[in-house]
This record gives sequence, structure tokens and C-alpha cells, in this order.
Amino acid sequence: MSRSEKGHVLLASLMLIVLLGIASMTALYLASQDGSGVSAMKEDKVAQQVADAGADFVMSWFHDPVAAPDSVAGLLVKRQGDSISGPSFFDGAGRSQFIGTVDRPDVFFDAANQADNQAVNDSPGGFSHVMRGLGRILKVKMYGPLQPGLLSTVEVTATTSDRRSIARTVQLQFGAVTIPSVRAAVQVGQTLGAKQAGAESPVLAHWGDLRVMGDLLVKRVEDLVAKSHAAPVTGQSYGEMLSAQDRWSDYWIGGTVFVTSPSPGQEVSAPLPSNIHTHQEPTSGVRLDRWDYEPLKKLARQIGRYYRLDGFGRLHPLGAKDSEQGLAPADVLESLSVGSHQGLVFIDTLDGEAPRQDNLGTLVLDTDYFEGVLVVQGHVVLKPRGSGKSVPALSPAPEGTNSLGARVPVQLSGIHMNGVLCAAGTIMLERSTRAYGALIVGNTVTAAGAMVEVWYNADLAQGLFKGLPVVYRAPGTWLAKY
Repeated sequence: MSRSEKGHVLLASLMLIVLLGIASMTALYLASQDGSGVSAMKEDKVAQQVADAGADFVMSWFHDPVAAPDSVAGLLVKRQGDSISGPSFFDGAGRSQFIGTVDRPDVFFDAANQADNQAVNDSPGGFSHVMRGLGRILKVKMYGPLQPGLLSTVEVTATTSDRRSIARTVQLQFGAVTIPSVRAAVQVGQTLGAKQAGAESPVLAHWGDLRVMGDLLVKRVEDLVAKSHAAPVTGQSYGEMLSAQDRWSDYWIGGTVFVTSPSPGQEVSAPLPSNIHTHQEPTSGVRLDRWDYEPLKKLARQIGRYYRLDGFGRLHPLGAKDSEQGLAPADVLESLSVGSHQGLVFIDTLDGEAPRQDNLGTLVLDTDYFEGVLVVQGHVVLKPRGSGKSVPALSPAPEGTNSLGARVPVQLSGIHMNGVLCAAGTIMLERSTRAYGALIVGNTVTAAGAMVEVWYNADLAQGLFKGLPVVYRAPGTWLAKY
């Protein structure tokens, strides 16, 4: 090979090395740029998640009003409704109580304002403490819903607490759970008790009213609970007291009160305690809370559990085939401990249609303890198999006040049901039962020597049901704004 040919090969080799070097440097540069882009995307995602967590933090104010900033606590309670339907977030036309706009919101916090920053971030229950310093809320806006039927629109701008402090804003809408409030310990749609010996009313109510659409039959006048502001606030059964007294119990009876076996020397028509209000029908009427079939069925399919009852008393979940054996109620409804909440459980009629006299099945509730909201479109047999649980409870506030601090903490023992039992048909007692919450019965309550004793949970009057959301994220409304 000549000297000139060797020179050309060397030059070509040098050019190849230079080109490979440029390609390597380009690849390294592009890789570094891609790494920065991926890192930026991750940081942006984290900032978005912090803002999303801020929206959940705002939603928690509805479920725990005590934790909400004082300046907005009054805006988050139900301010609509009436004496018949109870408190609500919506007026009679279905319009939300939140009516603001994005420019003039109902609720507005700006962390640039020291007081607002303290309220949403730096208070003991504030966002930065909840997030353990991972992020802070910059702004909160809550205003009217963008879609009819929803409760409100919420915008939260939040920032990460890292070196770059990226801020992002998310927008979503809240819907409201529309379970009617419960304003009495026990509500019965027909006559309660019968004139046969031993068939008198088997129901006793503490801390709330007993409302009966028909007549009420009791063995003695002394079996009626007298109302007294000096009555003890304890978990004692009336059978453990010298006389049956309570601070909050009134009787609202559509018909009259019959005394089947008056005490010696006492007339059948002996005077009744002043808290017994008879002949309320047709006026002024016994106000029973209406838990209508279709709305509750729809709600259970959205946020709860739905079962259909068969003729053998077994439960079939939504979508199950008729040929399947079904589930034993105890396997579905047993709560193993206090706080093990079953949520909203809707048990449908035999044919899945609105309740009639000919399509009501019978649910045997033989759990030791049930905690939840149980809606049965049929009859219910109560036969708890154990001694129940010890449940912490709060008495109602003194009449004329709504102060949470005025409610007396009480430990209730032997509780078998903690929540609400609503039955379209008849409740039949095979064993004595103690409940904290409320009973709603379409027909009546019967027993043979057993009793049901109910301590009313005053939270139910505000439409607050433990274990169920007050509000929820409306599906399909989430949006990352910027």
C-alpha cells in the first residue's frame, strides 16, 4: 500500500472516530434530557396527587364537622329541608345549598392570608400535619355544582414541600348521600301490642321518641316511660330502675293507649304521664320518617350492598342466579367487633319489586352483633345468639341546645344492633334484643316474652350515619386544571 493510500485510510478512521464520538455525545445528551423529562413528569404527578389529597381533606370536613375550620363549619351542615323531611343539603326543588361561582365561591381559603394558612395547614389537624410535611394547600374554593343533582364543586391548589415546590390544581364535584334523617328511637306503622295477656307492646325506648301510627297497648301505666329532666343518663335498662324515667322520650300515638292489666286499685282509664300524646291521627298526625323503596335501593347499589331474599331466608347478591343456593344471613351480616361497620345493606323482596303483602320474605337475624344500616323489604326475626357488645355512645344534648359538649358519654352493654334497622313488614322477637340507633317498622313488633330496648342515637336526626359517607366524589367529575 502506498503512503497516499495509507493516509486516506487514516483520515477515514479519524472521521469515523469523530462521528462516533458525536453520536455518543448526542445519545448521552438526549438520555440526560429524557431523564430530566421523566423526573419532571414524576414531580408533576406528585404535586397533582398532593392537590388530590387536599380535596379529600376538604371532604373530611363534612364527615367530622369538629375538625372543620370554625369559619366554615356552619356552611357545611345541612341548612335546607323542613320539619317533615328533616335537614337536607337540597331545597324542595333539588337545588344545592351551595350556590357560589368560581369567581365568588361559597368557601374560599388563600394560604397567602396568615389566618387561612393557619386554618387549613398549620392547625393541629391541618393538611400539612396530615401529610407529614409532604405538601401544603395554597387555595381552596367550594362553589355550586356544575351538574344538577350534585352538591358542590371543589377546587384545591396545593404544592409539594420539596426543593422545586411544584403547585397544581385539581377540580372535582361532591355528591351527597340522601338517606332520610331518623328523628325517633322507634317508629311503628300500625298498632303496637295486642289485648291478649302477654301480647302487650314489647318495645322500650331511651333517649328518643316512640311513634306509633295506630294504638299502643301496655300492661300497666307504670310500663310507660315518664319524662323527667332529673332522670339519670346511664346505660341502665328500665327494668333496673325504681321507675321508668327518661329525659328525652315522648310518645306520639295515632290512636289511644290501652292498659290491659292495671295495678291494684288503679282504673283502666288512669291518667297518663304528660309525655304521652294520643289521638294524633288524623291531626296533627304521627310523623314517621319515610324510607322509600326505590331511592334506597338505588343508593345501596351505588355505595352499599344489595341482596335479594329468597323463600328460604337466604340472601342472593346482585347478579346471582336463581339456581344458586344463596348465603346465610349471619355469614353476611355479622360484625365481629365494634367499629366493624357493614355500611348500607339493602335486602330486597322475593321478586325484586316494591313491597306488597304477597312478596315479603322473612330474614332471620341471629347474629350476636350487627353494626350498620339494615333495610329489609320484608319481615325480620330477631334472635341474637350471644350477649352482644359493649358500645360507646353519646346521649342527646339537653333539649333546646345542640352543643356536642353537652352530650353525655355512656358505655352501653349487651348491644346486639348498632345503627338502624328498617323493616317494611313485621319485626318478630324470639329473644330479647338491645339496640343503639333506631328501629323503623312498616307493620308492627311482636314477641312472646321477649323485649327490644332501643337507645336512640341523636346523630341520626342530622342524617349522620356512622360508617356511611355524608358526601362522596361524584364519578367522572375529576379534572386536573393546571
